[in-house]
Amino acid sequence: MAGNDLFEFSEANFEDQVLKAGKPVLVDFWAPWCAPCRMMTPTVEDIAKEFAGRAVVGKLNVDDNQNIAFRYNIRGIPTLLLFKDGQVQEQVVGATSKDAIVKMIDKHLG
Repeated sequence: MAGNDLFEFSEANFEDQVLKAGKPVLVDFWAPWCAPCRMMTPTVEDIAKEFAGRAVVGKLNVDDNQNIAFRYNIRGIPTLLLFKDGQVQEQVVGATSKDAIVKMIDKHLG
């Protein structure tokens, strides 16, 4: 599902690709059965292309990675968490607009 600019995060790569990343990281917590999550996929893919090289954008399947979803208290999906320097900086629960996500990421770029 992930394109060239869109990462697939998992318990195996989360620490290296999200927590230790040298730039802001947007994580889309989702599940295949979630209709609003599927609606957000094209938006998240567009954002991944738009911010390629400046921020990391990816998806984490909550069904396959329950420990991470539990660690970040994900109660509803889609949930977008923006990490910087290993810490959650921003959170959006539910479907949202591309503009809102772009503004959220822009605030945390160098």
